[in-house]
Amino acid sequence: MVNILITGGAGFIGSNFIPYFLDRNPDKYIVNIDKLTYAGDLNNLNDVKGHKNYTLVKGDICDRELLLSLFEKYDFRGIIHFAAESHVDNSIASPDEFIKTNVFGTFTLIDVAKNHWMQSPQQHKAGYENCRFHHISTDEVYGTLGEKGLFKETTPYAPNSPYSASKASSDFIVRSYFHTYGINVITTNCSNNYGPKQHDEKLIPTIIRKALAQEGIPIYGDGKNIRDWLYVLDHCKGIELAYKEGILGETYNIGGRNEHNNNYIALKICELLDKKAPRSNGKSYKELITYVKDRPGHDLRYAIDASKIENELGWQANENFDSGIEKTVVWYLQKYV
Repeated sequence: MVNILITGGAGFIGSNFIPYFLDRNPDKYIVNIDKLTYAGDLNNLNDVKGHKNYTLVKGDICDRELLLSLFEKYDFRGIIHFAAESHVDNSIASPDEFIKTNVFGTFTLIDVAKNHWMQSPQQHKAGYENCRFHHISTDEVYGTLGEKGLFKETTPYAPNSPYSASKASSDFIVRSYFHTYGINVITTNCSNNYGPKQHDEKLIPTIIRKALAQEGIPIYGDGKNIRDWLYVLDHCKGIELAYKEGILGETYNIGGRNEHNNNYIALKICELLDKKAPRSNGKSYKELITYVKDRPGHDLRYAIDASKIENELGWQANENFDSGIEKTVVWYLQKYV
């Protein structure tokens, strides 16, 4: 049995990844360390509660002593690092938490792993040659795009929010530990995820939740900000593939090739809700769409070129936006209704 440490596994993407990975890898044992902040929900992990190959540890990745004790106990041979503060609005209001978790937390984690796995720079301890550190990052580190173009792995970093700056910093820390010490790292940068288990504060759950409550559906600015939408299970498949088969030291961009602006997202969800949970007054949920003051420094457009992971590792997204958003709405209807 190979022990793997997953950080932030009670969050949105991590809690989708853990059941997926356990189901496909019966020879792996997962220890999930999660601080269980407001963004971590143990209900997200009900389907692995009591699983013989799973343990939850409540803790902070900034806590070096805790990490040292876990490495001593479980002798981890792999790390998949999801843990991060991720809501841009919160990073504008409280940037210090983002620097602490995303920068210092990532440094502490990879430094402990380096000391456990490496004999000296560029020299692994015997038996630890295949240990891997997989860092989960975001397309927001690249900044913003104009009307054309796509983010590639070679796109220069240009973060525009405290959140994206903290993630860019963590990416560079991971990169430096590969080049300086030789620790085996993989980084994946993903586009906007959506699907089951996402926190209520995010755009798609907010649209559904506000609509069902018959409240105004808040859309920033003119609603023309564009994102590339990636169904969370497609992302999980890409993470597993990159973790197992990715070339060490490489970065892989994972995107859904589903570019839509926020107006389209809101209208599409309202159309689905009109069919699946009609309003008692007979009106469309579209009437609840309300435009609010734009977020400071709001990036106009993100879009990922996923050619590298598609061509080199054979990854493909299974869901298009129409199929993925219908599954998502159905899941949230069960949660909210």
